[in-house]
Amino acid sequence: MKDIILKKFVEVFGDAGDARAYFAPGRVNLIGEHTDYNGGHVFPCALTIGTYGVARRRTDNKLRFFSMNFERLGVIESSLEELVPSQGAGWTNYPKGVMWAFGEKGMKIPCGMDLLLNGNIPNGSGLSSSASVEVLTGHILRDFFGFDVSNQDLALIGQYAENHFNKVNCGIMDQFAIAMGKADHAIFLDTADLSYEYAPIALKGAKIVIACSNKKRGLGDSKYNERRSECEAALAELKQVTEIDSLGDLDEEAFEKYKSAIQDEVRVRRAKHAVYENQRTIRAVKALKANDVEQFGQLMNASHVSLRDDYEVTGVELDTLVEEAWKIDGVIGSRMTGAGFGGCTVSIVKDEAIDTFIEKVGTAYKEKIGYAADFYVVEIGDGPRSL
Repeated sequence: MKDIILKKFVEVFGDAGDARAYFAPGRVNLIGEHTDYNGGHVFPCALTIGTYGVARRRTDNKLRFFSMNFERLGVIESSLEELVPSQGAGWTNYPKGVMWAFGEKGMKIPCGMDLLLNGNIPNGSGLSSSASVEVLTGHILRDFFGFDVSNQDLALIGQYAENHFNKVNCGIMDQFAIAMGKADHAIFLDTADLSYEYAPIALKGAKIVIACSNKKRGLGDSKYNERRSECEAALAELKQVTEIDSLGDLDEEAFEKYKSAIQDEVRVRRAKHAVYENQRTIRAVKALKANDVEQFGQLMNASHVSLRDDYEVTGVELDTLVEEAWKIDGVIGSRMTGAGFGGCTVSIVKDEAIDTFIEKVGTAYKEKIGYAADFYVVEIGDGPRSL
């Protein structure tokens, strides 16, 4: 890939000069959905697919962007004086947002750059192509200008950019999983205090398979922010009757004891998902540590049911992929992953069942939905790096 992107860089921007190549992964969350902004636990891992980039410093303040995924848009020009979000800027709002965020944190970008990207994460899939671009940009800025920031700082800066520049009220999970990725490990992260541990993923005789629904969704204009505000309202009501800082502070028993304080039935269900999903995630990691992959799979299935019924973020596409997966012998667990409303499912499938899984789920999905899903057998990879 490095040779391909360097060659394209020369084609688009002329001489490569001192251009450097980089990579940042995508991520998939194995369990713990819509818990990250509710002070709960998540269990994501970085993937070996992600975003490749080539960058070169300029002697002026000009910014020139080119994406091999959106070649028809050509080179998009901006400058360090124009670090403001705009509809017409499209995907460049993500790297520009990170440059802006570095400045907001007191790290001024001293010169412009030419930046070419090529991602092999399906766009709009829910595998965090946007967070991958953000972490990649942060890694490039650190490498170019010697900013004293850790990988964890890159995650926080990426989230800050997404929240305040792109106005998507996301939690920390996506950027953290990408910035802190470790091969063959998932990250058990407590989003309340950012304490974390790496848990080895040893799926003997099985693989992680991602099914992309190919239903596009935009986070900013989805119901993502609505779900977040519903949980915030439920938390405020619960705080009237019990001392908590987040929904993640409650277990199931405490939630059932205090839930009558929530004045709206919809908010009860939203909060229930956040509480129960957090507890499922804690139990799932314990199961994995005990080599009980079957129990982990059952908790994945329960997670999807909760996201479908209590949080209502699945939709017919994701439900079809998961419900068809559950019918296949050799599927240990399957659930939607990411924000929902489209995007992907993640399944743990026994090696001997993978071909059948892809064929049968794919056929049933196309018959019901009218267009095809894409399937990826993925591996767990490291965080951002220079190539």
